[in-house]
Amino acid sequence: MKALVLESYNNLVYKDVPEPEYLPNEVLVRVKACGICGSDVHGMDGSSGRRNPPLIMGHEASGVIVETGSDVKAFSVGDRVTFDSTVYELNDWYTLKGKYNLSDNRKVLGVSPKEYRRHGAFAEYVVVPEHILYKIPDSVSFEQAAMVEPIAVSAHAVDLTPISLMDTVLVVGAGMIGLFLIQVLKLSNAGTIIAVDLDDKKLELARKFGADHTFNAKDEYLQQSILSLTHNRGADVAFEAVGIGATVKMAIENVRKGGTVTLVGNLAQQVEFPLQAVVTREIRLQGSCSIAGEYDKVLEMMEKGLIDVDSLLSVKAPLSEGAAWFKKLYDKEPGLNKVVLQP
Repeated sequence: MKALVLESYNNLVYKDVPEPEYLPNEVLVRVKACGICGSDVHGMDGSSGRRNPPLIMGHEASGVIVETGSDVKAFSVGDRVTFDSTVYELNDWYTLKGKYNLSDNRKVLGVSPKEYRRHGAFAEYVVVPEHILYKIPDSVSFEQAAMVEPIAVSAHAVDLTPISLMDTVLVVGAGMIGLFLIQVLKLSNAGTIIAVDLDDKKLELARKFGADHTFNAKDEYLQQSILSLTHNRGADVAFEAVGIGATVKMAIENVRKGGTVTLVGNLAQQVEFPLQAVVTREIRLQGSCSIAGEYDKVLEMMEKGLIDVDSLLSVKAPLSEGAAWFKKLYDKEPGLNKVVLQP
C-alpha cells in the first residue's frame, strides 16, 4: 500500500509499505480522509519528542471497513467509521474507572515515543481495534468525520471543567482546538466567552463561532480589558489551548481568585508558571488529556448541525501531495486551517 512516511525529521516520503496485519479483535480500514494535526506538524521536526522516525503519522481519520477479525461482532465490512486516536486496553485500571485516556497501556495512533511505535492513518489502510470504532452518521462526510477527534479533545476539556451557569470563560489560543472549544462552550453553561490570539484572522473565526469578545495577545491593555468585562475580578474559567509558557501565564493571570485554568495545549515539554499567584489566589490548575468517550456526543452534534467544521476545512488534497502541505503548515502559510489528506 502507499503511505506518507516520516523517514527522518523534516523528511516525509510517499512510498510503498507493507499492508498492516490485524488481530482477531481488529479491523482493516480503507482510509478515506485523514487530517493533519498541529501535533503532527510539530512532530515532523522532532520538537515534540513523540514522533521518532520512521513512522506513519495521522490520527484524525475516517474510512470504510474492508476486513474484520474473527472476534469482531458489532461492525461489518462496508461500515463507514471513524475511530478514537487512543488505543487502550479494556481491562486497564484507568479504563475501568472511565478514564481510558490515562490508561497505563495507551498508545496513540501515528505516535512513536520511546515506549512504543503505532503507525497511523496517512496511508491507504490502517488497523484499529473494534472497541475504538464509531459509525459515521449518513449525513456526515468522511472529511467531516476526520475532524471529530479535535472536537472530542475540546469536548473532553469542557466536560472536565466546572463551569457554572453564565460563567465568563477565557480561551487563550484560537487555533483548531481553541476554535472548537468556543463552539462546544456555546453549547454549555458558559455565559460570556472571551478569546485571545496573536492572529487577527483566527480571532475573526473565533467571533464567527461564538466568542463575545476577542483580543490580540499583543494588546498592552489586555488584562485591563478582561477585568472591565468581569466586574474587575477576572474570568471564572480559562482554557489554555497553545501549550507554551507565555500563554499558560496569560491564562493564570486573567482568571479570578478561586477560578479554574484547564490546560489543553502541550506544545512545550516544560513551562514556568507563577506558582505564588496560583497558590495565593487559590486557582485550580488542571490538565486535560485527549478524549475519554466524547466521540458519540460529537458525532451527534455534527449530525444535528451544532458544530461547524466546514468553515475550518481549508484544503482536501491527495495523500501523495502530503509532504508539500505539511511544509505549508510548518511555514505557517496564511489562511490555512485544517488540511485533510485523501489516500
